[in-house]
Amino acid sequence: MVRYRDLFVFFALCGVFLLAPGVASAHTGTGMSGGFISGFAHPILGWDHVVAMVAVGLWGAFLGAPAIWLLPVIFPLVMAFGTVLGIVGVPISGIETGIASSAIVLGLLILLAIRLPLWIACIIVGVFAIFHGYAHGTELPQAANPLAFIIGFVLATGMLHLIGIGIGLLLRWPAGKFAVRTLGGIISMAGIGFLFGIA
Repeated sequence: MVRYRDLFVFFALCGVFLLAPGVASAHTGTGMSGGFISGFAHPILGWDHVVAMVAVGLWGAFLGAPAIWLLPVIFPLVMAFGTVLGIVGVPISGIETGIASSAIVLGLLILLAIRLPLWIACIIVGVFAIFHGYAHGTELPQAANPLAFIIGFVLATGMLHLIGIGIGLLLRWPAGKFAVRTLGGIISMAGIGFLFGIA
């Protein structure tokens, strides 16, 4: 059952981050255009991506079935779409803020143990996936093999989601629930660091 307090907190947080100043510099893995290896390494070497993608798996584990598998499937699929938007040059503003906000919002959802309806969770993950994909799509026109880059990037993203799900297995124990929620707080703080250029 949806708790209206949870919805209010979520939408209030979204409003705060949409009004955040344009100082974010979350996309730390610039200049890595290339083939499959570059695509695979890119999300692993960028802390902004590691944090957000692990958070997707972790939140999916927190929400349980079917979110535990649906969110980690939606993210890379929509991210690939965002990458194409970046390649063709569709103008989207606030990309760095969106990337940083993905860690902040997902981390807070985990920390505060907020359970949203599945369709809202899918929309949240999908919107953040566009920001992450778009940031890389803008680098791809000079890539040696854009398709291979995207395939590597999507596979690495899936791996990071699986790590988040694996950590989420700790939710079976009371101490594990505390650990997962604490990790959500750490993820959110990392996102704040990305947002204001201090991480």
